[in-house]
Amino acid sequence: MRPLIGITCFIRDTSYGNWNRNAAILPSAYLSAVERAGGIPMIIPPAGDMTTLLDAIDGLIISGGPDVSPARYNQEPGPMTVEFYPNQDETEIDLISEALDRDMPLLGVCRGMQILSIAHGGTLYQHLDDTPGHEGHGGYDGTSTDHSVIVEEDSLLCNVMGKSFTVNSTHHQGVADPGSLSISAVSGHDGLIEAVERRDKKFCLGVQWHPERRGHDLLFAALVEAARS
Repeated sequence: MRPLIGITCFIRDTSYGNWNRNAAILPSAYLSAVERAGGIPMIIPPAGDMTTLLDAIDGLIISGGPDVSPARYNQEPGPMTVEFYPNQDETEIDLISEALDRDMPLLGVCRGMQILSIAHGGTLYQHLDDTPGHEGHGGYDGTSTDHSVIVEEDSLLCNVMGKSFTVNSTHHQGVADPGSLSISAVSGHDGLIEAVERRDKKFCLGVQWHPERRGHDLLFAALVEAARS
């Protein structure tokens, strides 16, 4: 059986062919990673309440994208928080809540980890370069750098990926408090939270890096296997 994996996307002004139009888009690396893992990818747009689609899928990925609206964690936007889309936040938080109620396997990537944390009562650092201890954490605004992560030994992430490995960094915000989630990993150089999970669920994991760009197919394979069972 090839499980059907829903992947959230975002809506932006996009150039394609001779057109420049508002479009629902998702980097194809997500689709390729799910296909390599043995799943069938299905794109879910931020078009209001999309929870009825959970009846048709076996697993869910909350993808990367723009900043989450600071209103979601009771803050005002800082000077570097300039692109956020409350409608996308609402769609994804509703999907997260309903998926977890169903114990549906879920993977959050970058923004997906951040909004997963917010859905569990957490908060974000709005700009790491302005956050004491995390200045120069890594690449953002179109750049990417690499760093190591240190993984909790008794975590789902450790079972899937091991105790330590290298990840990419392409984000200017980070999780300050994961709420009721468990911390799975921190960065090796500044201790920033790099992964979170729900240990009472079949498979609920959020990672700050982009595994679809790094070739971390083990994460997608674990998600697809959990969706298959």
